[in-house]
Amino acid sequence: MAKGYNGLGLSLGTLSLLSNAKTRSISPENFTGEKGKGGMATEGTGAARARDLGQGWKISPSIRIAAGQTFELANIAGPGAIQHIWMTPTGNWRFNILRIYWDGSDTPAVECPVGDFFASAYGRYAQISSLAVCVNPRSGLNCYWEMSFRKACRITMTNIANEDMVLYYQIDYTLTDVPDNAAYFHAQFRRTNPLPYKQVYTILDGVQGQGHFVGAYMAWGVNNCGWWGEGEIKFYIDGDEWPTICGTGTEDYFCGSYDFDLGKENGGYREFTTPYAGLSQVIRPDGLYDSQTRFSMYRWHIMDPIRFEQDLRVTIQALGWRGSRTDRQYLPLQDDIASVAFWYQTLPAAPFPKLPDRDYLEII
Repeated sequence: MAKGYNGLGLSLGTLSLLSNAKTRSISPENFTGEKGKGGMATEGTGAARARDLGQGWKISPSIRIAAGQTFELANIAGPGAIQHIWMTPTGNWRFNILRIYWDGSDTPAVECPVGDFFASAYGRYAQISSLAVCVNPRSGLNCYWEMSFRKACRITMTNIANEDMVLYYQIDYTLTDVPDNAAYFHAQFRRTNPLPYKQVYTILDGVQGQGHFVGAYMAWGVNNCGWWGEGEIKFYIDGDEWPTICGTGTEDYFCGSYDFDLGKENGGYREFTTPYAGLSQVIRPDGLYDSQTRFSMYRWHIMDPIRFEQDLRVTIQALGWRGSRTDRQYLPLQDDIASVAFWYQTLPAAPFPKLPDRDYLEII
């Protein structure tokens, strides 16, 4: 084994290095991830189709989660790290709640509707080709955030819908030593609908401890007819009264410019997906049921993490225009905004705000 290398995340420059880390994987064909225990099921969602083939022939490729039920997807003894999660859930993705717990904590470090966690709030396919998240046809949700743990990792899915759901999933991880300075992955969902007039939207607040902010996903439903993205994002670091980082506009923060707009002759808003940022989906009014324009955006701080030592608060303004082009003023907006903040920090972490109930989560 290469000195100092423990088999966690690799890059092209370290891909050839040997390690004593143990590779494991959990799926409905191996619920515990034990070595040599995959494909042994004799009952499951594929049993009827494999009745003439028998054990080892895709007997248990998925699970059913009944309405109101919580299913434990993984319970892993550490030390180790989650390296990849793939899943394809049925039903309303806002009603499938993903939670992840570290080192025996009763408080989740990740609590998020599954679609929003994978930067896909609206439940409609849109390609995402980024380093942290990939979404592939037709509903292949992939996460590559590294998630180290020392004692234990527990992952659950709760179905808060009125109907049962089917879930195909695979959780790939490594069992290995974890460096002393490795922090714990967190992801927090928030939604405000509508945003009160002249109030800023809070992406993240209440964080206590040392860590670094690594990304944000936003699902933005616009309730006016004009441009909506003049608002500034602000990062308040370690007791700031005024922010240390203040952006210049919403589309600027998501690494675009000038309204993401190529002009009517070129189709107007232009979606894009890159390793670190994207406007991955624009839902346009169809003249009938799709009456509001909705935007799905991500920004990963993989190359430029925002570090804090004591606390962190992140806000963004919802700001448009009023008046004519020759006499314009800013217009505070009252939009439907949801977000997921992604960060790493030391434990213990402060409890999250209570997740909204099903009716408030729903996108209508």
